[in-house]
Amino acid sequence: MSSPREPIFELIVVSEDAQGNPHIAPFGIRRRNHQVLIAPYRPSTSLDNLLQQGRATLNMTDDVRVFAGALIGHECWTLKRDNQAWVLDSALSYQTLKLQQVEDDELRPTLYFDVLESKTLSAFAGYNRAQNAVIELAVLVSRLHLLPIAQIKQEMQYLHNAISKTAGEREWQAWQWLAEKIAQYPESR
Repeated sequence: MSSPREPIFELIVVSEDAQGNPHIAPFGIRRRNHQVLIAPYRPSTSLDNLLQQGRATLNMTDDVRVFAGALIGHECWTLKRDNQAWVLDSALSYQTLKLQQVEDDELRPTLYFDVLESKTLSAFAGYNRAQNAVIELAVLVSRLHLLPIAQIKQEMQYLHNAISKTAGEREWQAWQWLAEKIAQYPESR
């Protein structure tokens, strides 16, 4: 059995370019010794912004449309500024981060951030199975260029069970966006 790793939490990272424009991306982050670890693949707008500006905002939201929309370029959110933080209107909580260390890697560097501030905005009611299914499908869509399309479609078929049983309007909408993206992807690469 392999050694235990830190769990990965799927959140929305808002980085900022040199002109102060926000960039939204879903990320799987880890926490270690009171730090947040983000490991973007190269090349990446988020990676460029995080390295150049040295800061970010983690947004915790239960609106899975943000995860899907950010991946497919369908802006379905609004942001507001709270001091140095970019906060989603749908955020339940957020944390502002400051870059402390970079563990360089040719493919996927690991960035270590200190948490400067944490704010809770609304109670978290818990995820339903459809929200989890949308997040899993979003991860698969982010890997379209890495995984065989047949494998993605097989996993999508399995995940659809949770959608058909537990999805609300927001989950159905996010699912449809991601399903359309998969349907448009070429069968052979």
